[in-house]
Amino acid sequence: MEQWITDGRIKVNGEVATLGDRIEAHDKILVDNRPLKTENIPLKWIMYHKPEGQICSRNDPEQRDSVFNHVPDLKSGRWVNIGRLDYNTTGLLLFTTDGELAHRMMHPSSEIEREYAVRVSGEVTPEILQRLRQGVELDDGMARFLTVHDAGGQGRNHWYHVVLAEGRNREVRRLWESQDITVSRLHRIRYGPLLLGRALRKGKFRSLEDEEVMALYRSAGMKPPAIKSTRKTGKPKRSYRRR
Repeated sequence: MEQWITDGRIKVNGEVATLGDRIEAHDKILVDNRPLKTENIPLKWIMYHKPEGQICSRNDPEQRDSVFNHVPDLKSGRWVNIGRLDYNTTGLLLFTTDGELAHRMMHPSSEIEREYAVRVSGEVTPEILQRLRQGVELDDGMARFLTVHDAGGQGRNHWYHVVLAEGRNREVRRLWESQDITVSRLHRIRYGPLLLGRALRKGKFRSLEDEEVMALYRSAGMKPPAIKSTRKTGKPKRSYRRR
């Protein structure tokens, strides 16, 4: 698509498009002077509990299982995952058909918090925790945890809850490994205002409640869309954190 734009093959409302142009649903788009049929794609949002042994890409040369094999099919549009999890990392994944929301949620400038439960092996001293909070120089720049909370356990079954505001590749694991501490389990329990909770089992998904959708857009600094609620009467189960 970007190459077509660079080659001048795409026009929007009679003008040759340039990279970075934004379009609305009512705009007239031509590709090689032929009209492109567009449609209003309904906005959808789901939460998925990722188990171990799944990748977050649609295609894999090794033919490994993908999270996209376990989310509902769409009649129009496509799912965009908000952030990624490593092959052996479990926990909360968010999917949406709103590409702009996904971009805002993942962009470093938004500073959206991610919270993980981490099981570690090794002696974690107060000095190590202090360094992890202050910042550690990794091969792709300085990184740190906003908070590190001792969640209990001992020996090889010692858990910590950590929070960071960016999503660099394997950042949580690399931060611990920089202190010679081995991560044996990594589980994401929160992304932005949304908590995974205990009700959603591994490998299962659910649609987000209206309040959860609103909280996502507010955390991304976006105006929430108009939502026609289909939820039955009754108090909704809250799985988001108020700020």
